[in-house]
Formats: sequence, structure tokens, C-alpha cells
Amino acid sequence: MKNVLLIKEIYFEAFKNLGSKIAKHSFKALALFCASTYFIALYAFAFRVSTGFAFD
Repeated sequence: MKNVLLIKEIYFEAFKNLGSKIAKHSFKALALFCASTYFIALYAFAFRVSTGFAFD
């Protein structure tokens, strides 16, 4: 839990000093997009492993 709070604090400090609201929102959208694609890839891998896909 301590690591999550530390990452959250680093994230807020990084975006607090940005002056432009457009840049702030675009970086947040990019972060959400990257996180969502990462979790989709993890889900796809777990699905393939659970169905017995042969990784040759």
C-alpha cells in the first residue's frame, strides 16, 4: 500500500506543475490508454494460457 501511495504522490507532483490544461488532460488520457492496453494484453495472455493454446 505504501508503494501505491508513493506512485500516486509522484503522479500528482508531475502533473501539478504543468501549466497547460490541454497537455495535462492529454497526458492523463495517454496514461489511461497505455494502462488499458497493458491490461487487455494481460487478459489475452491469461485467456490463451487457460484455454491450452500451444505456444510453439
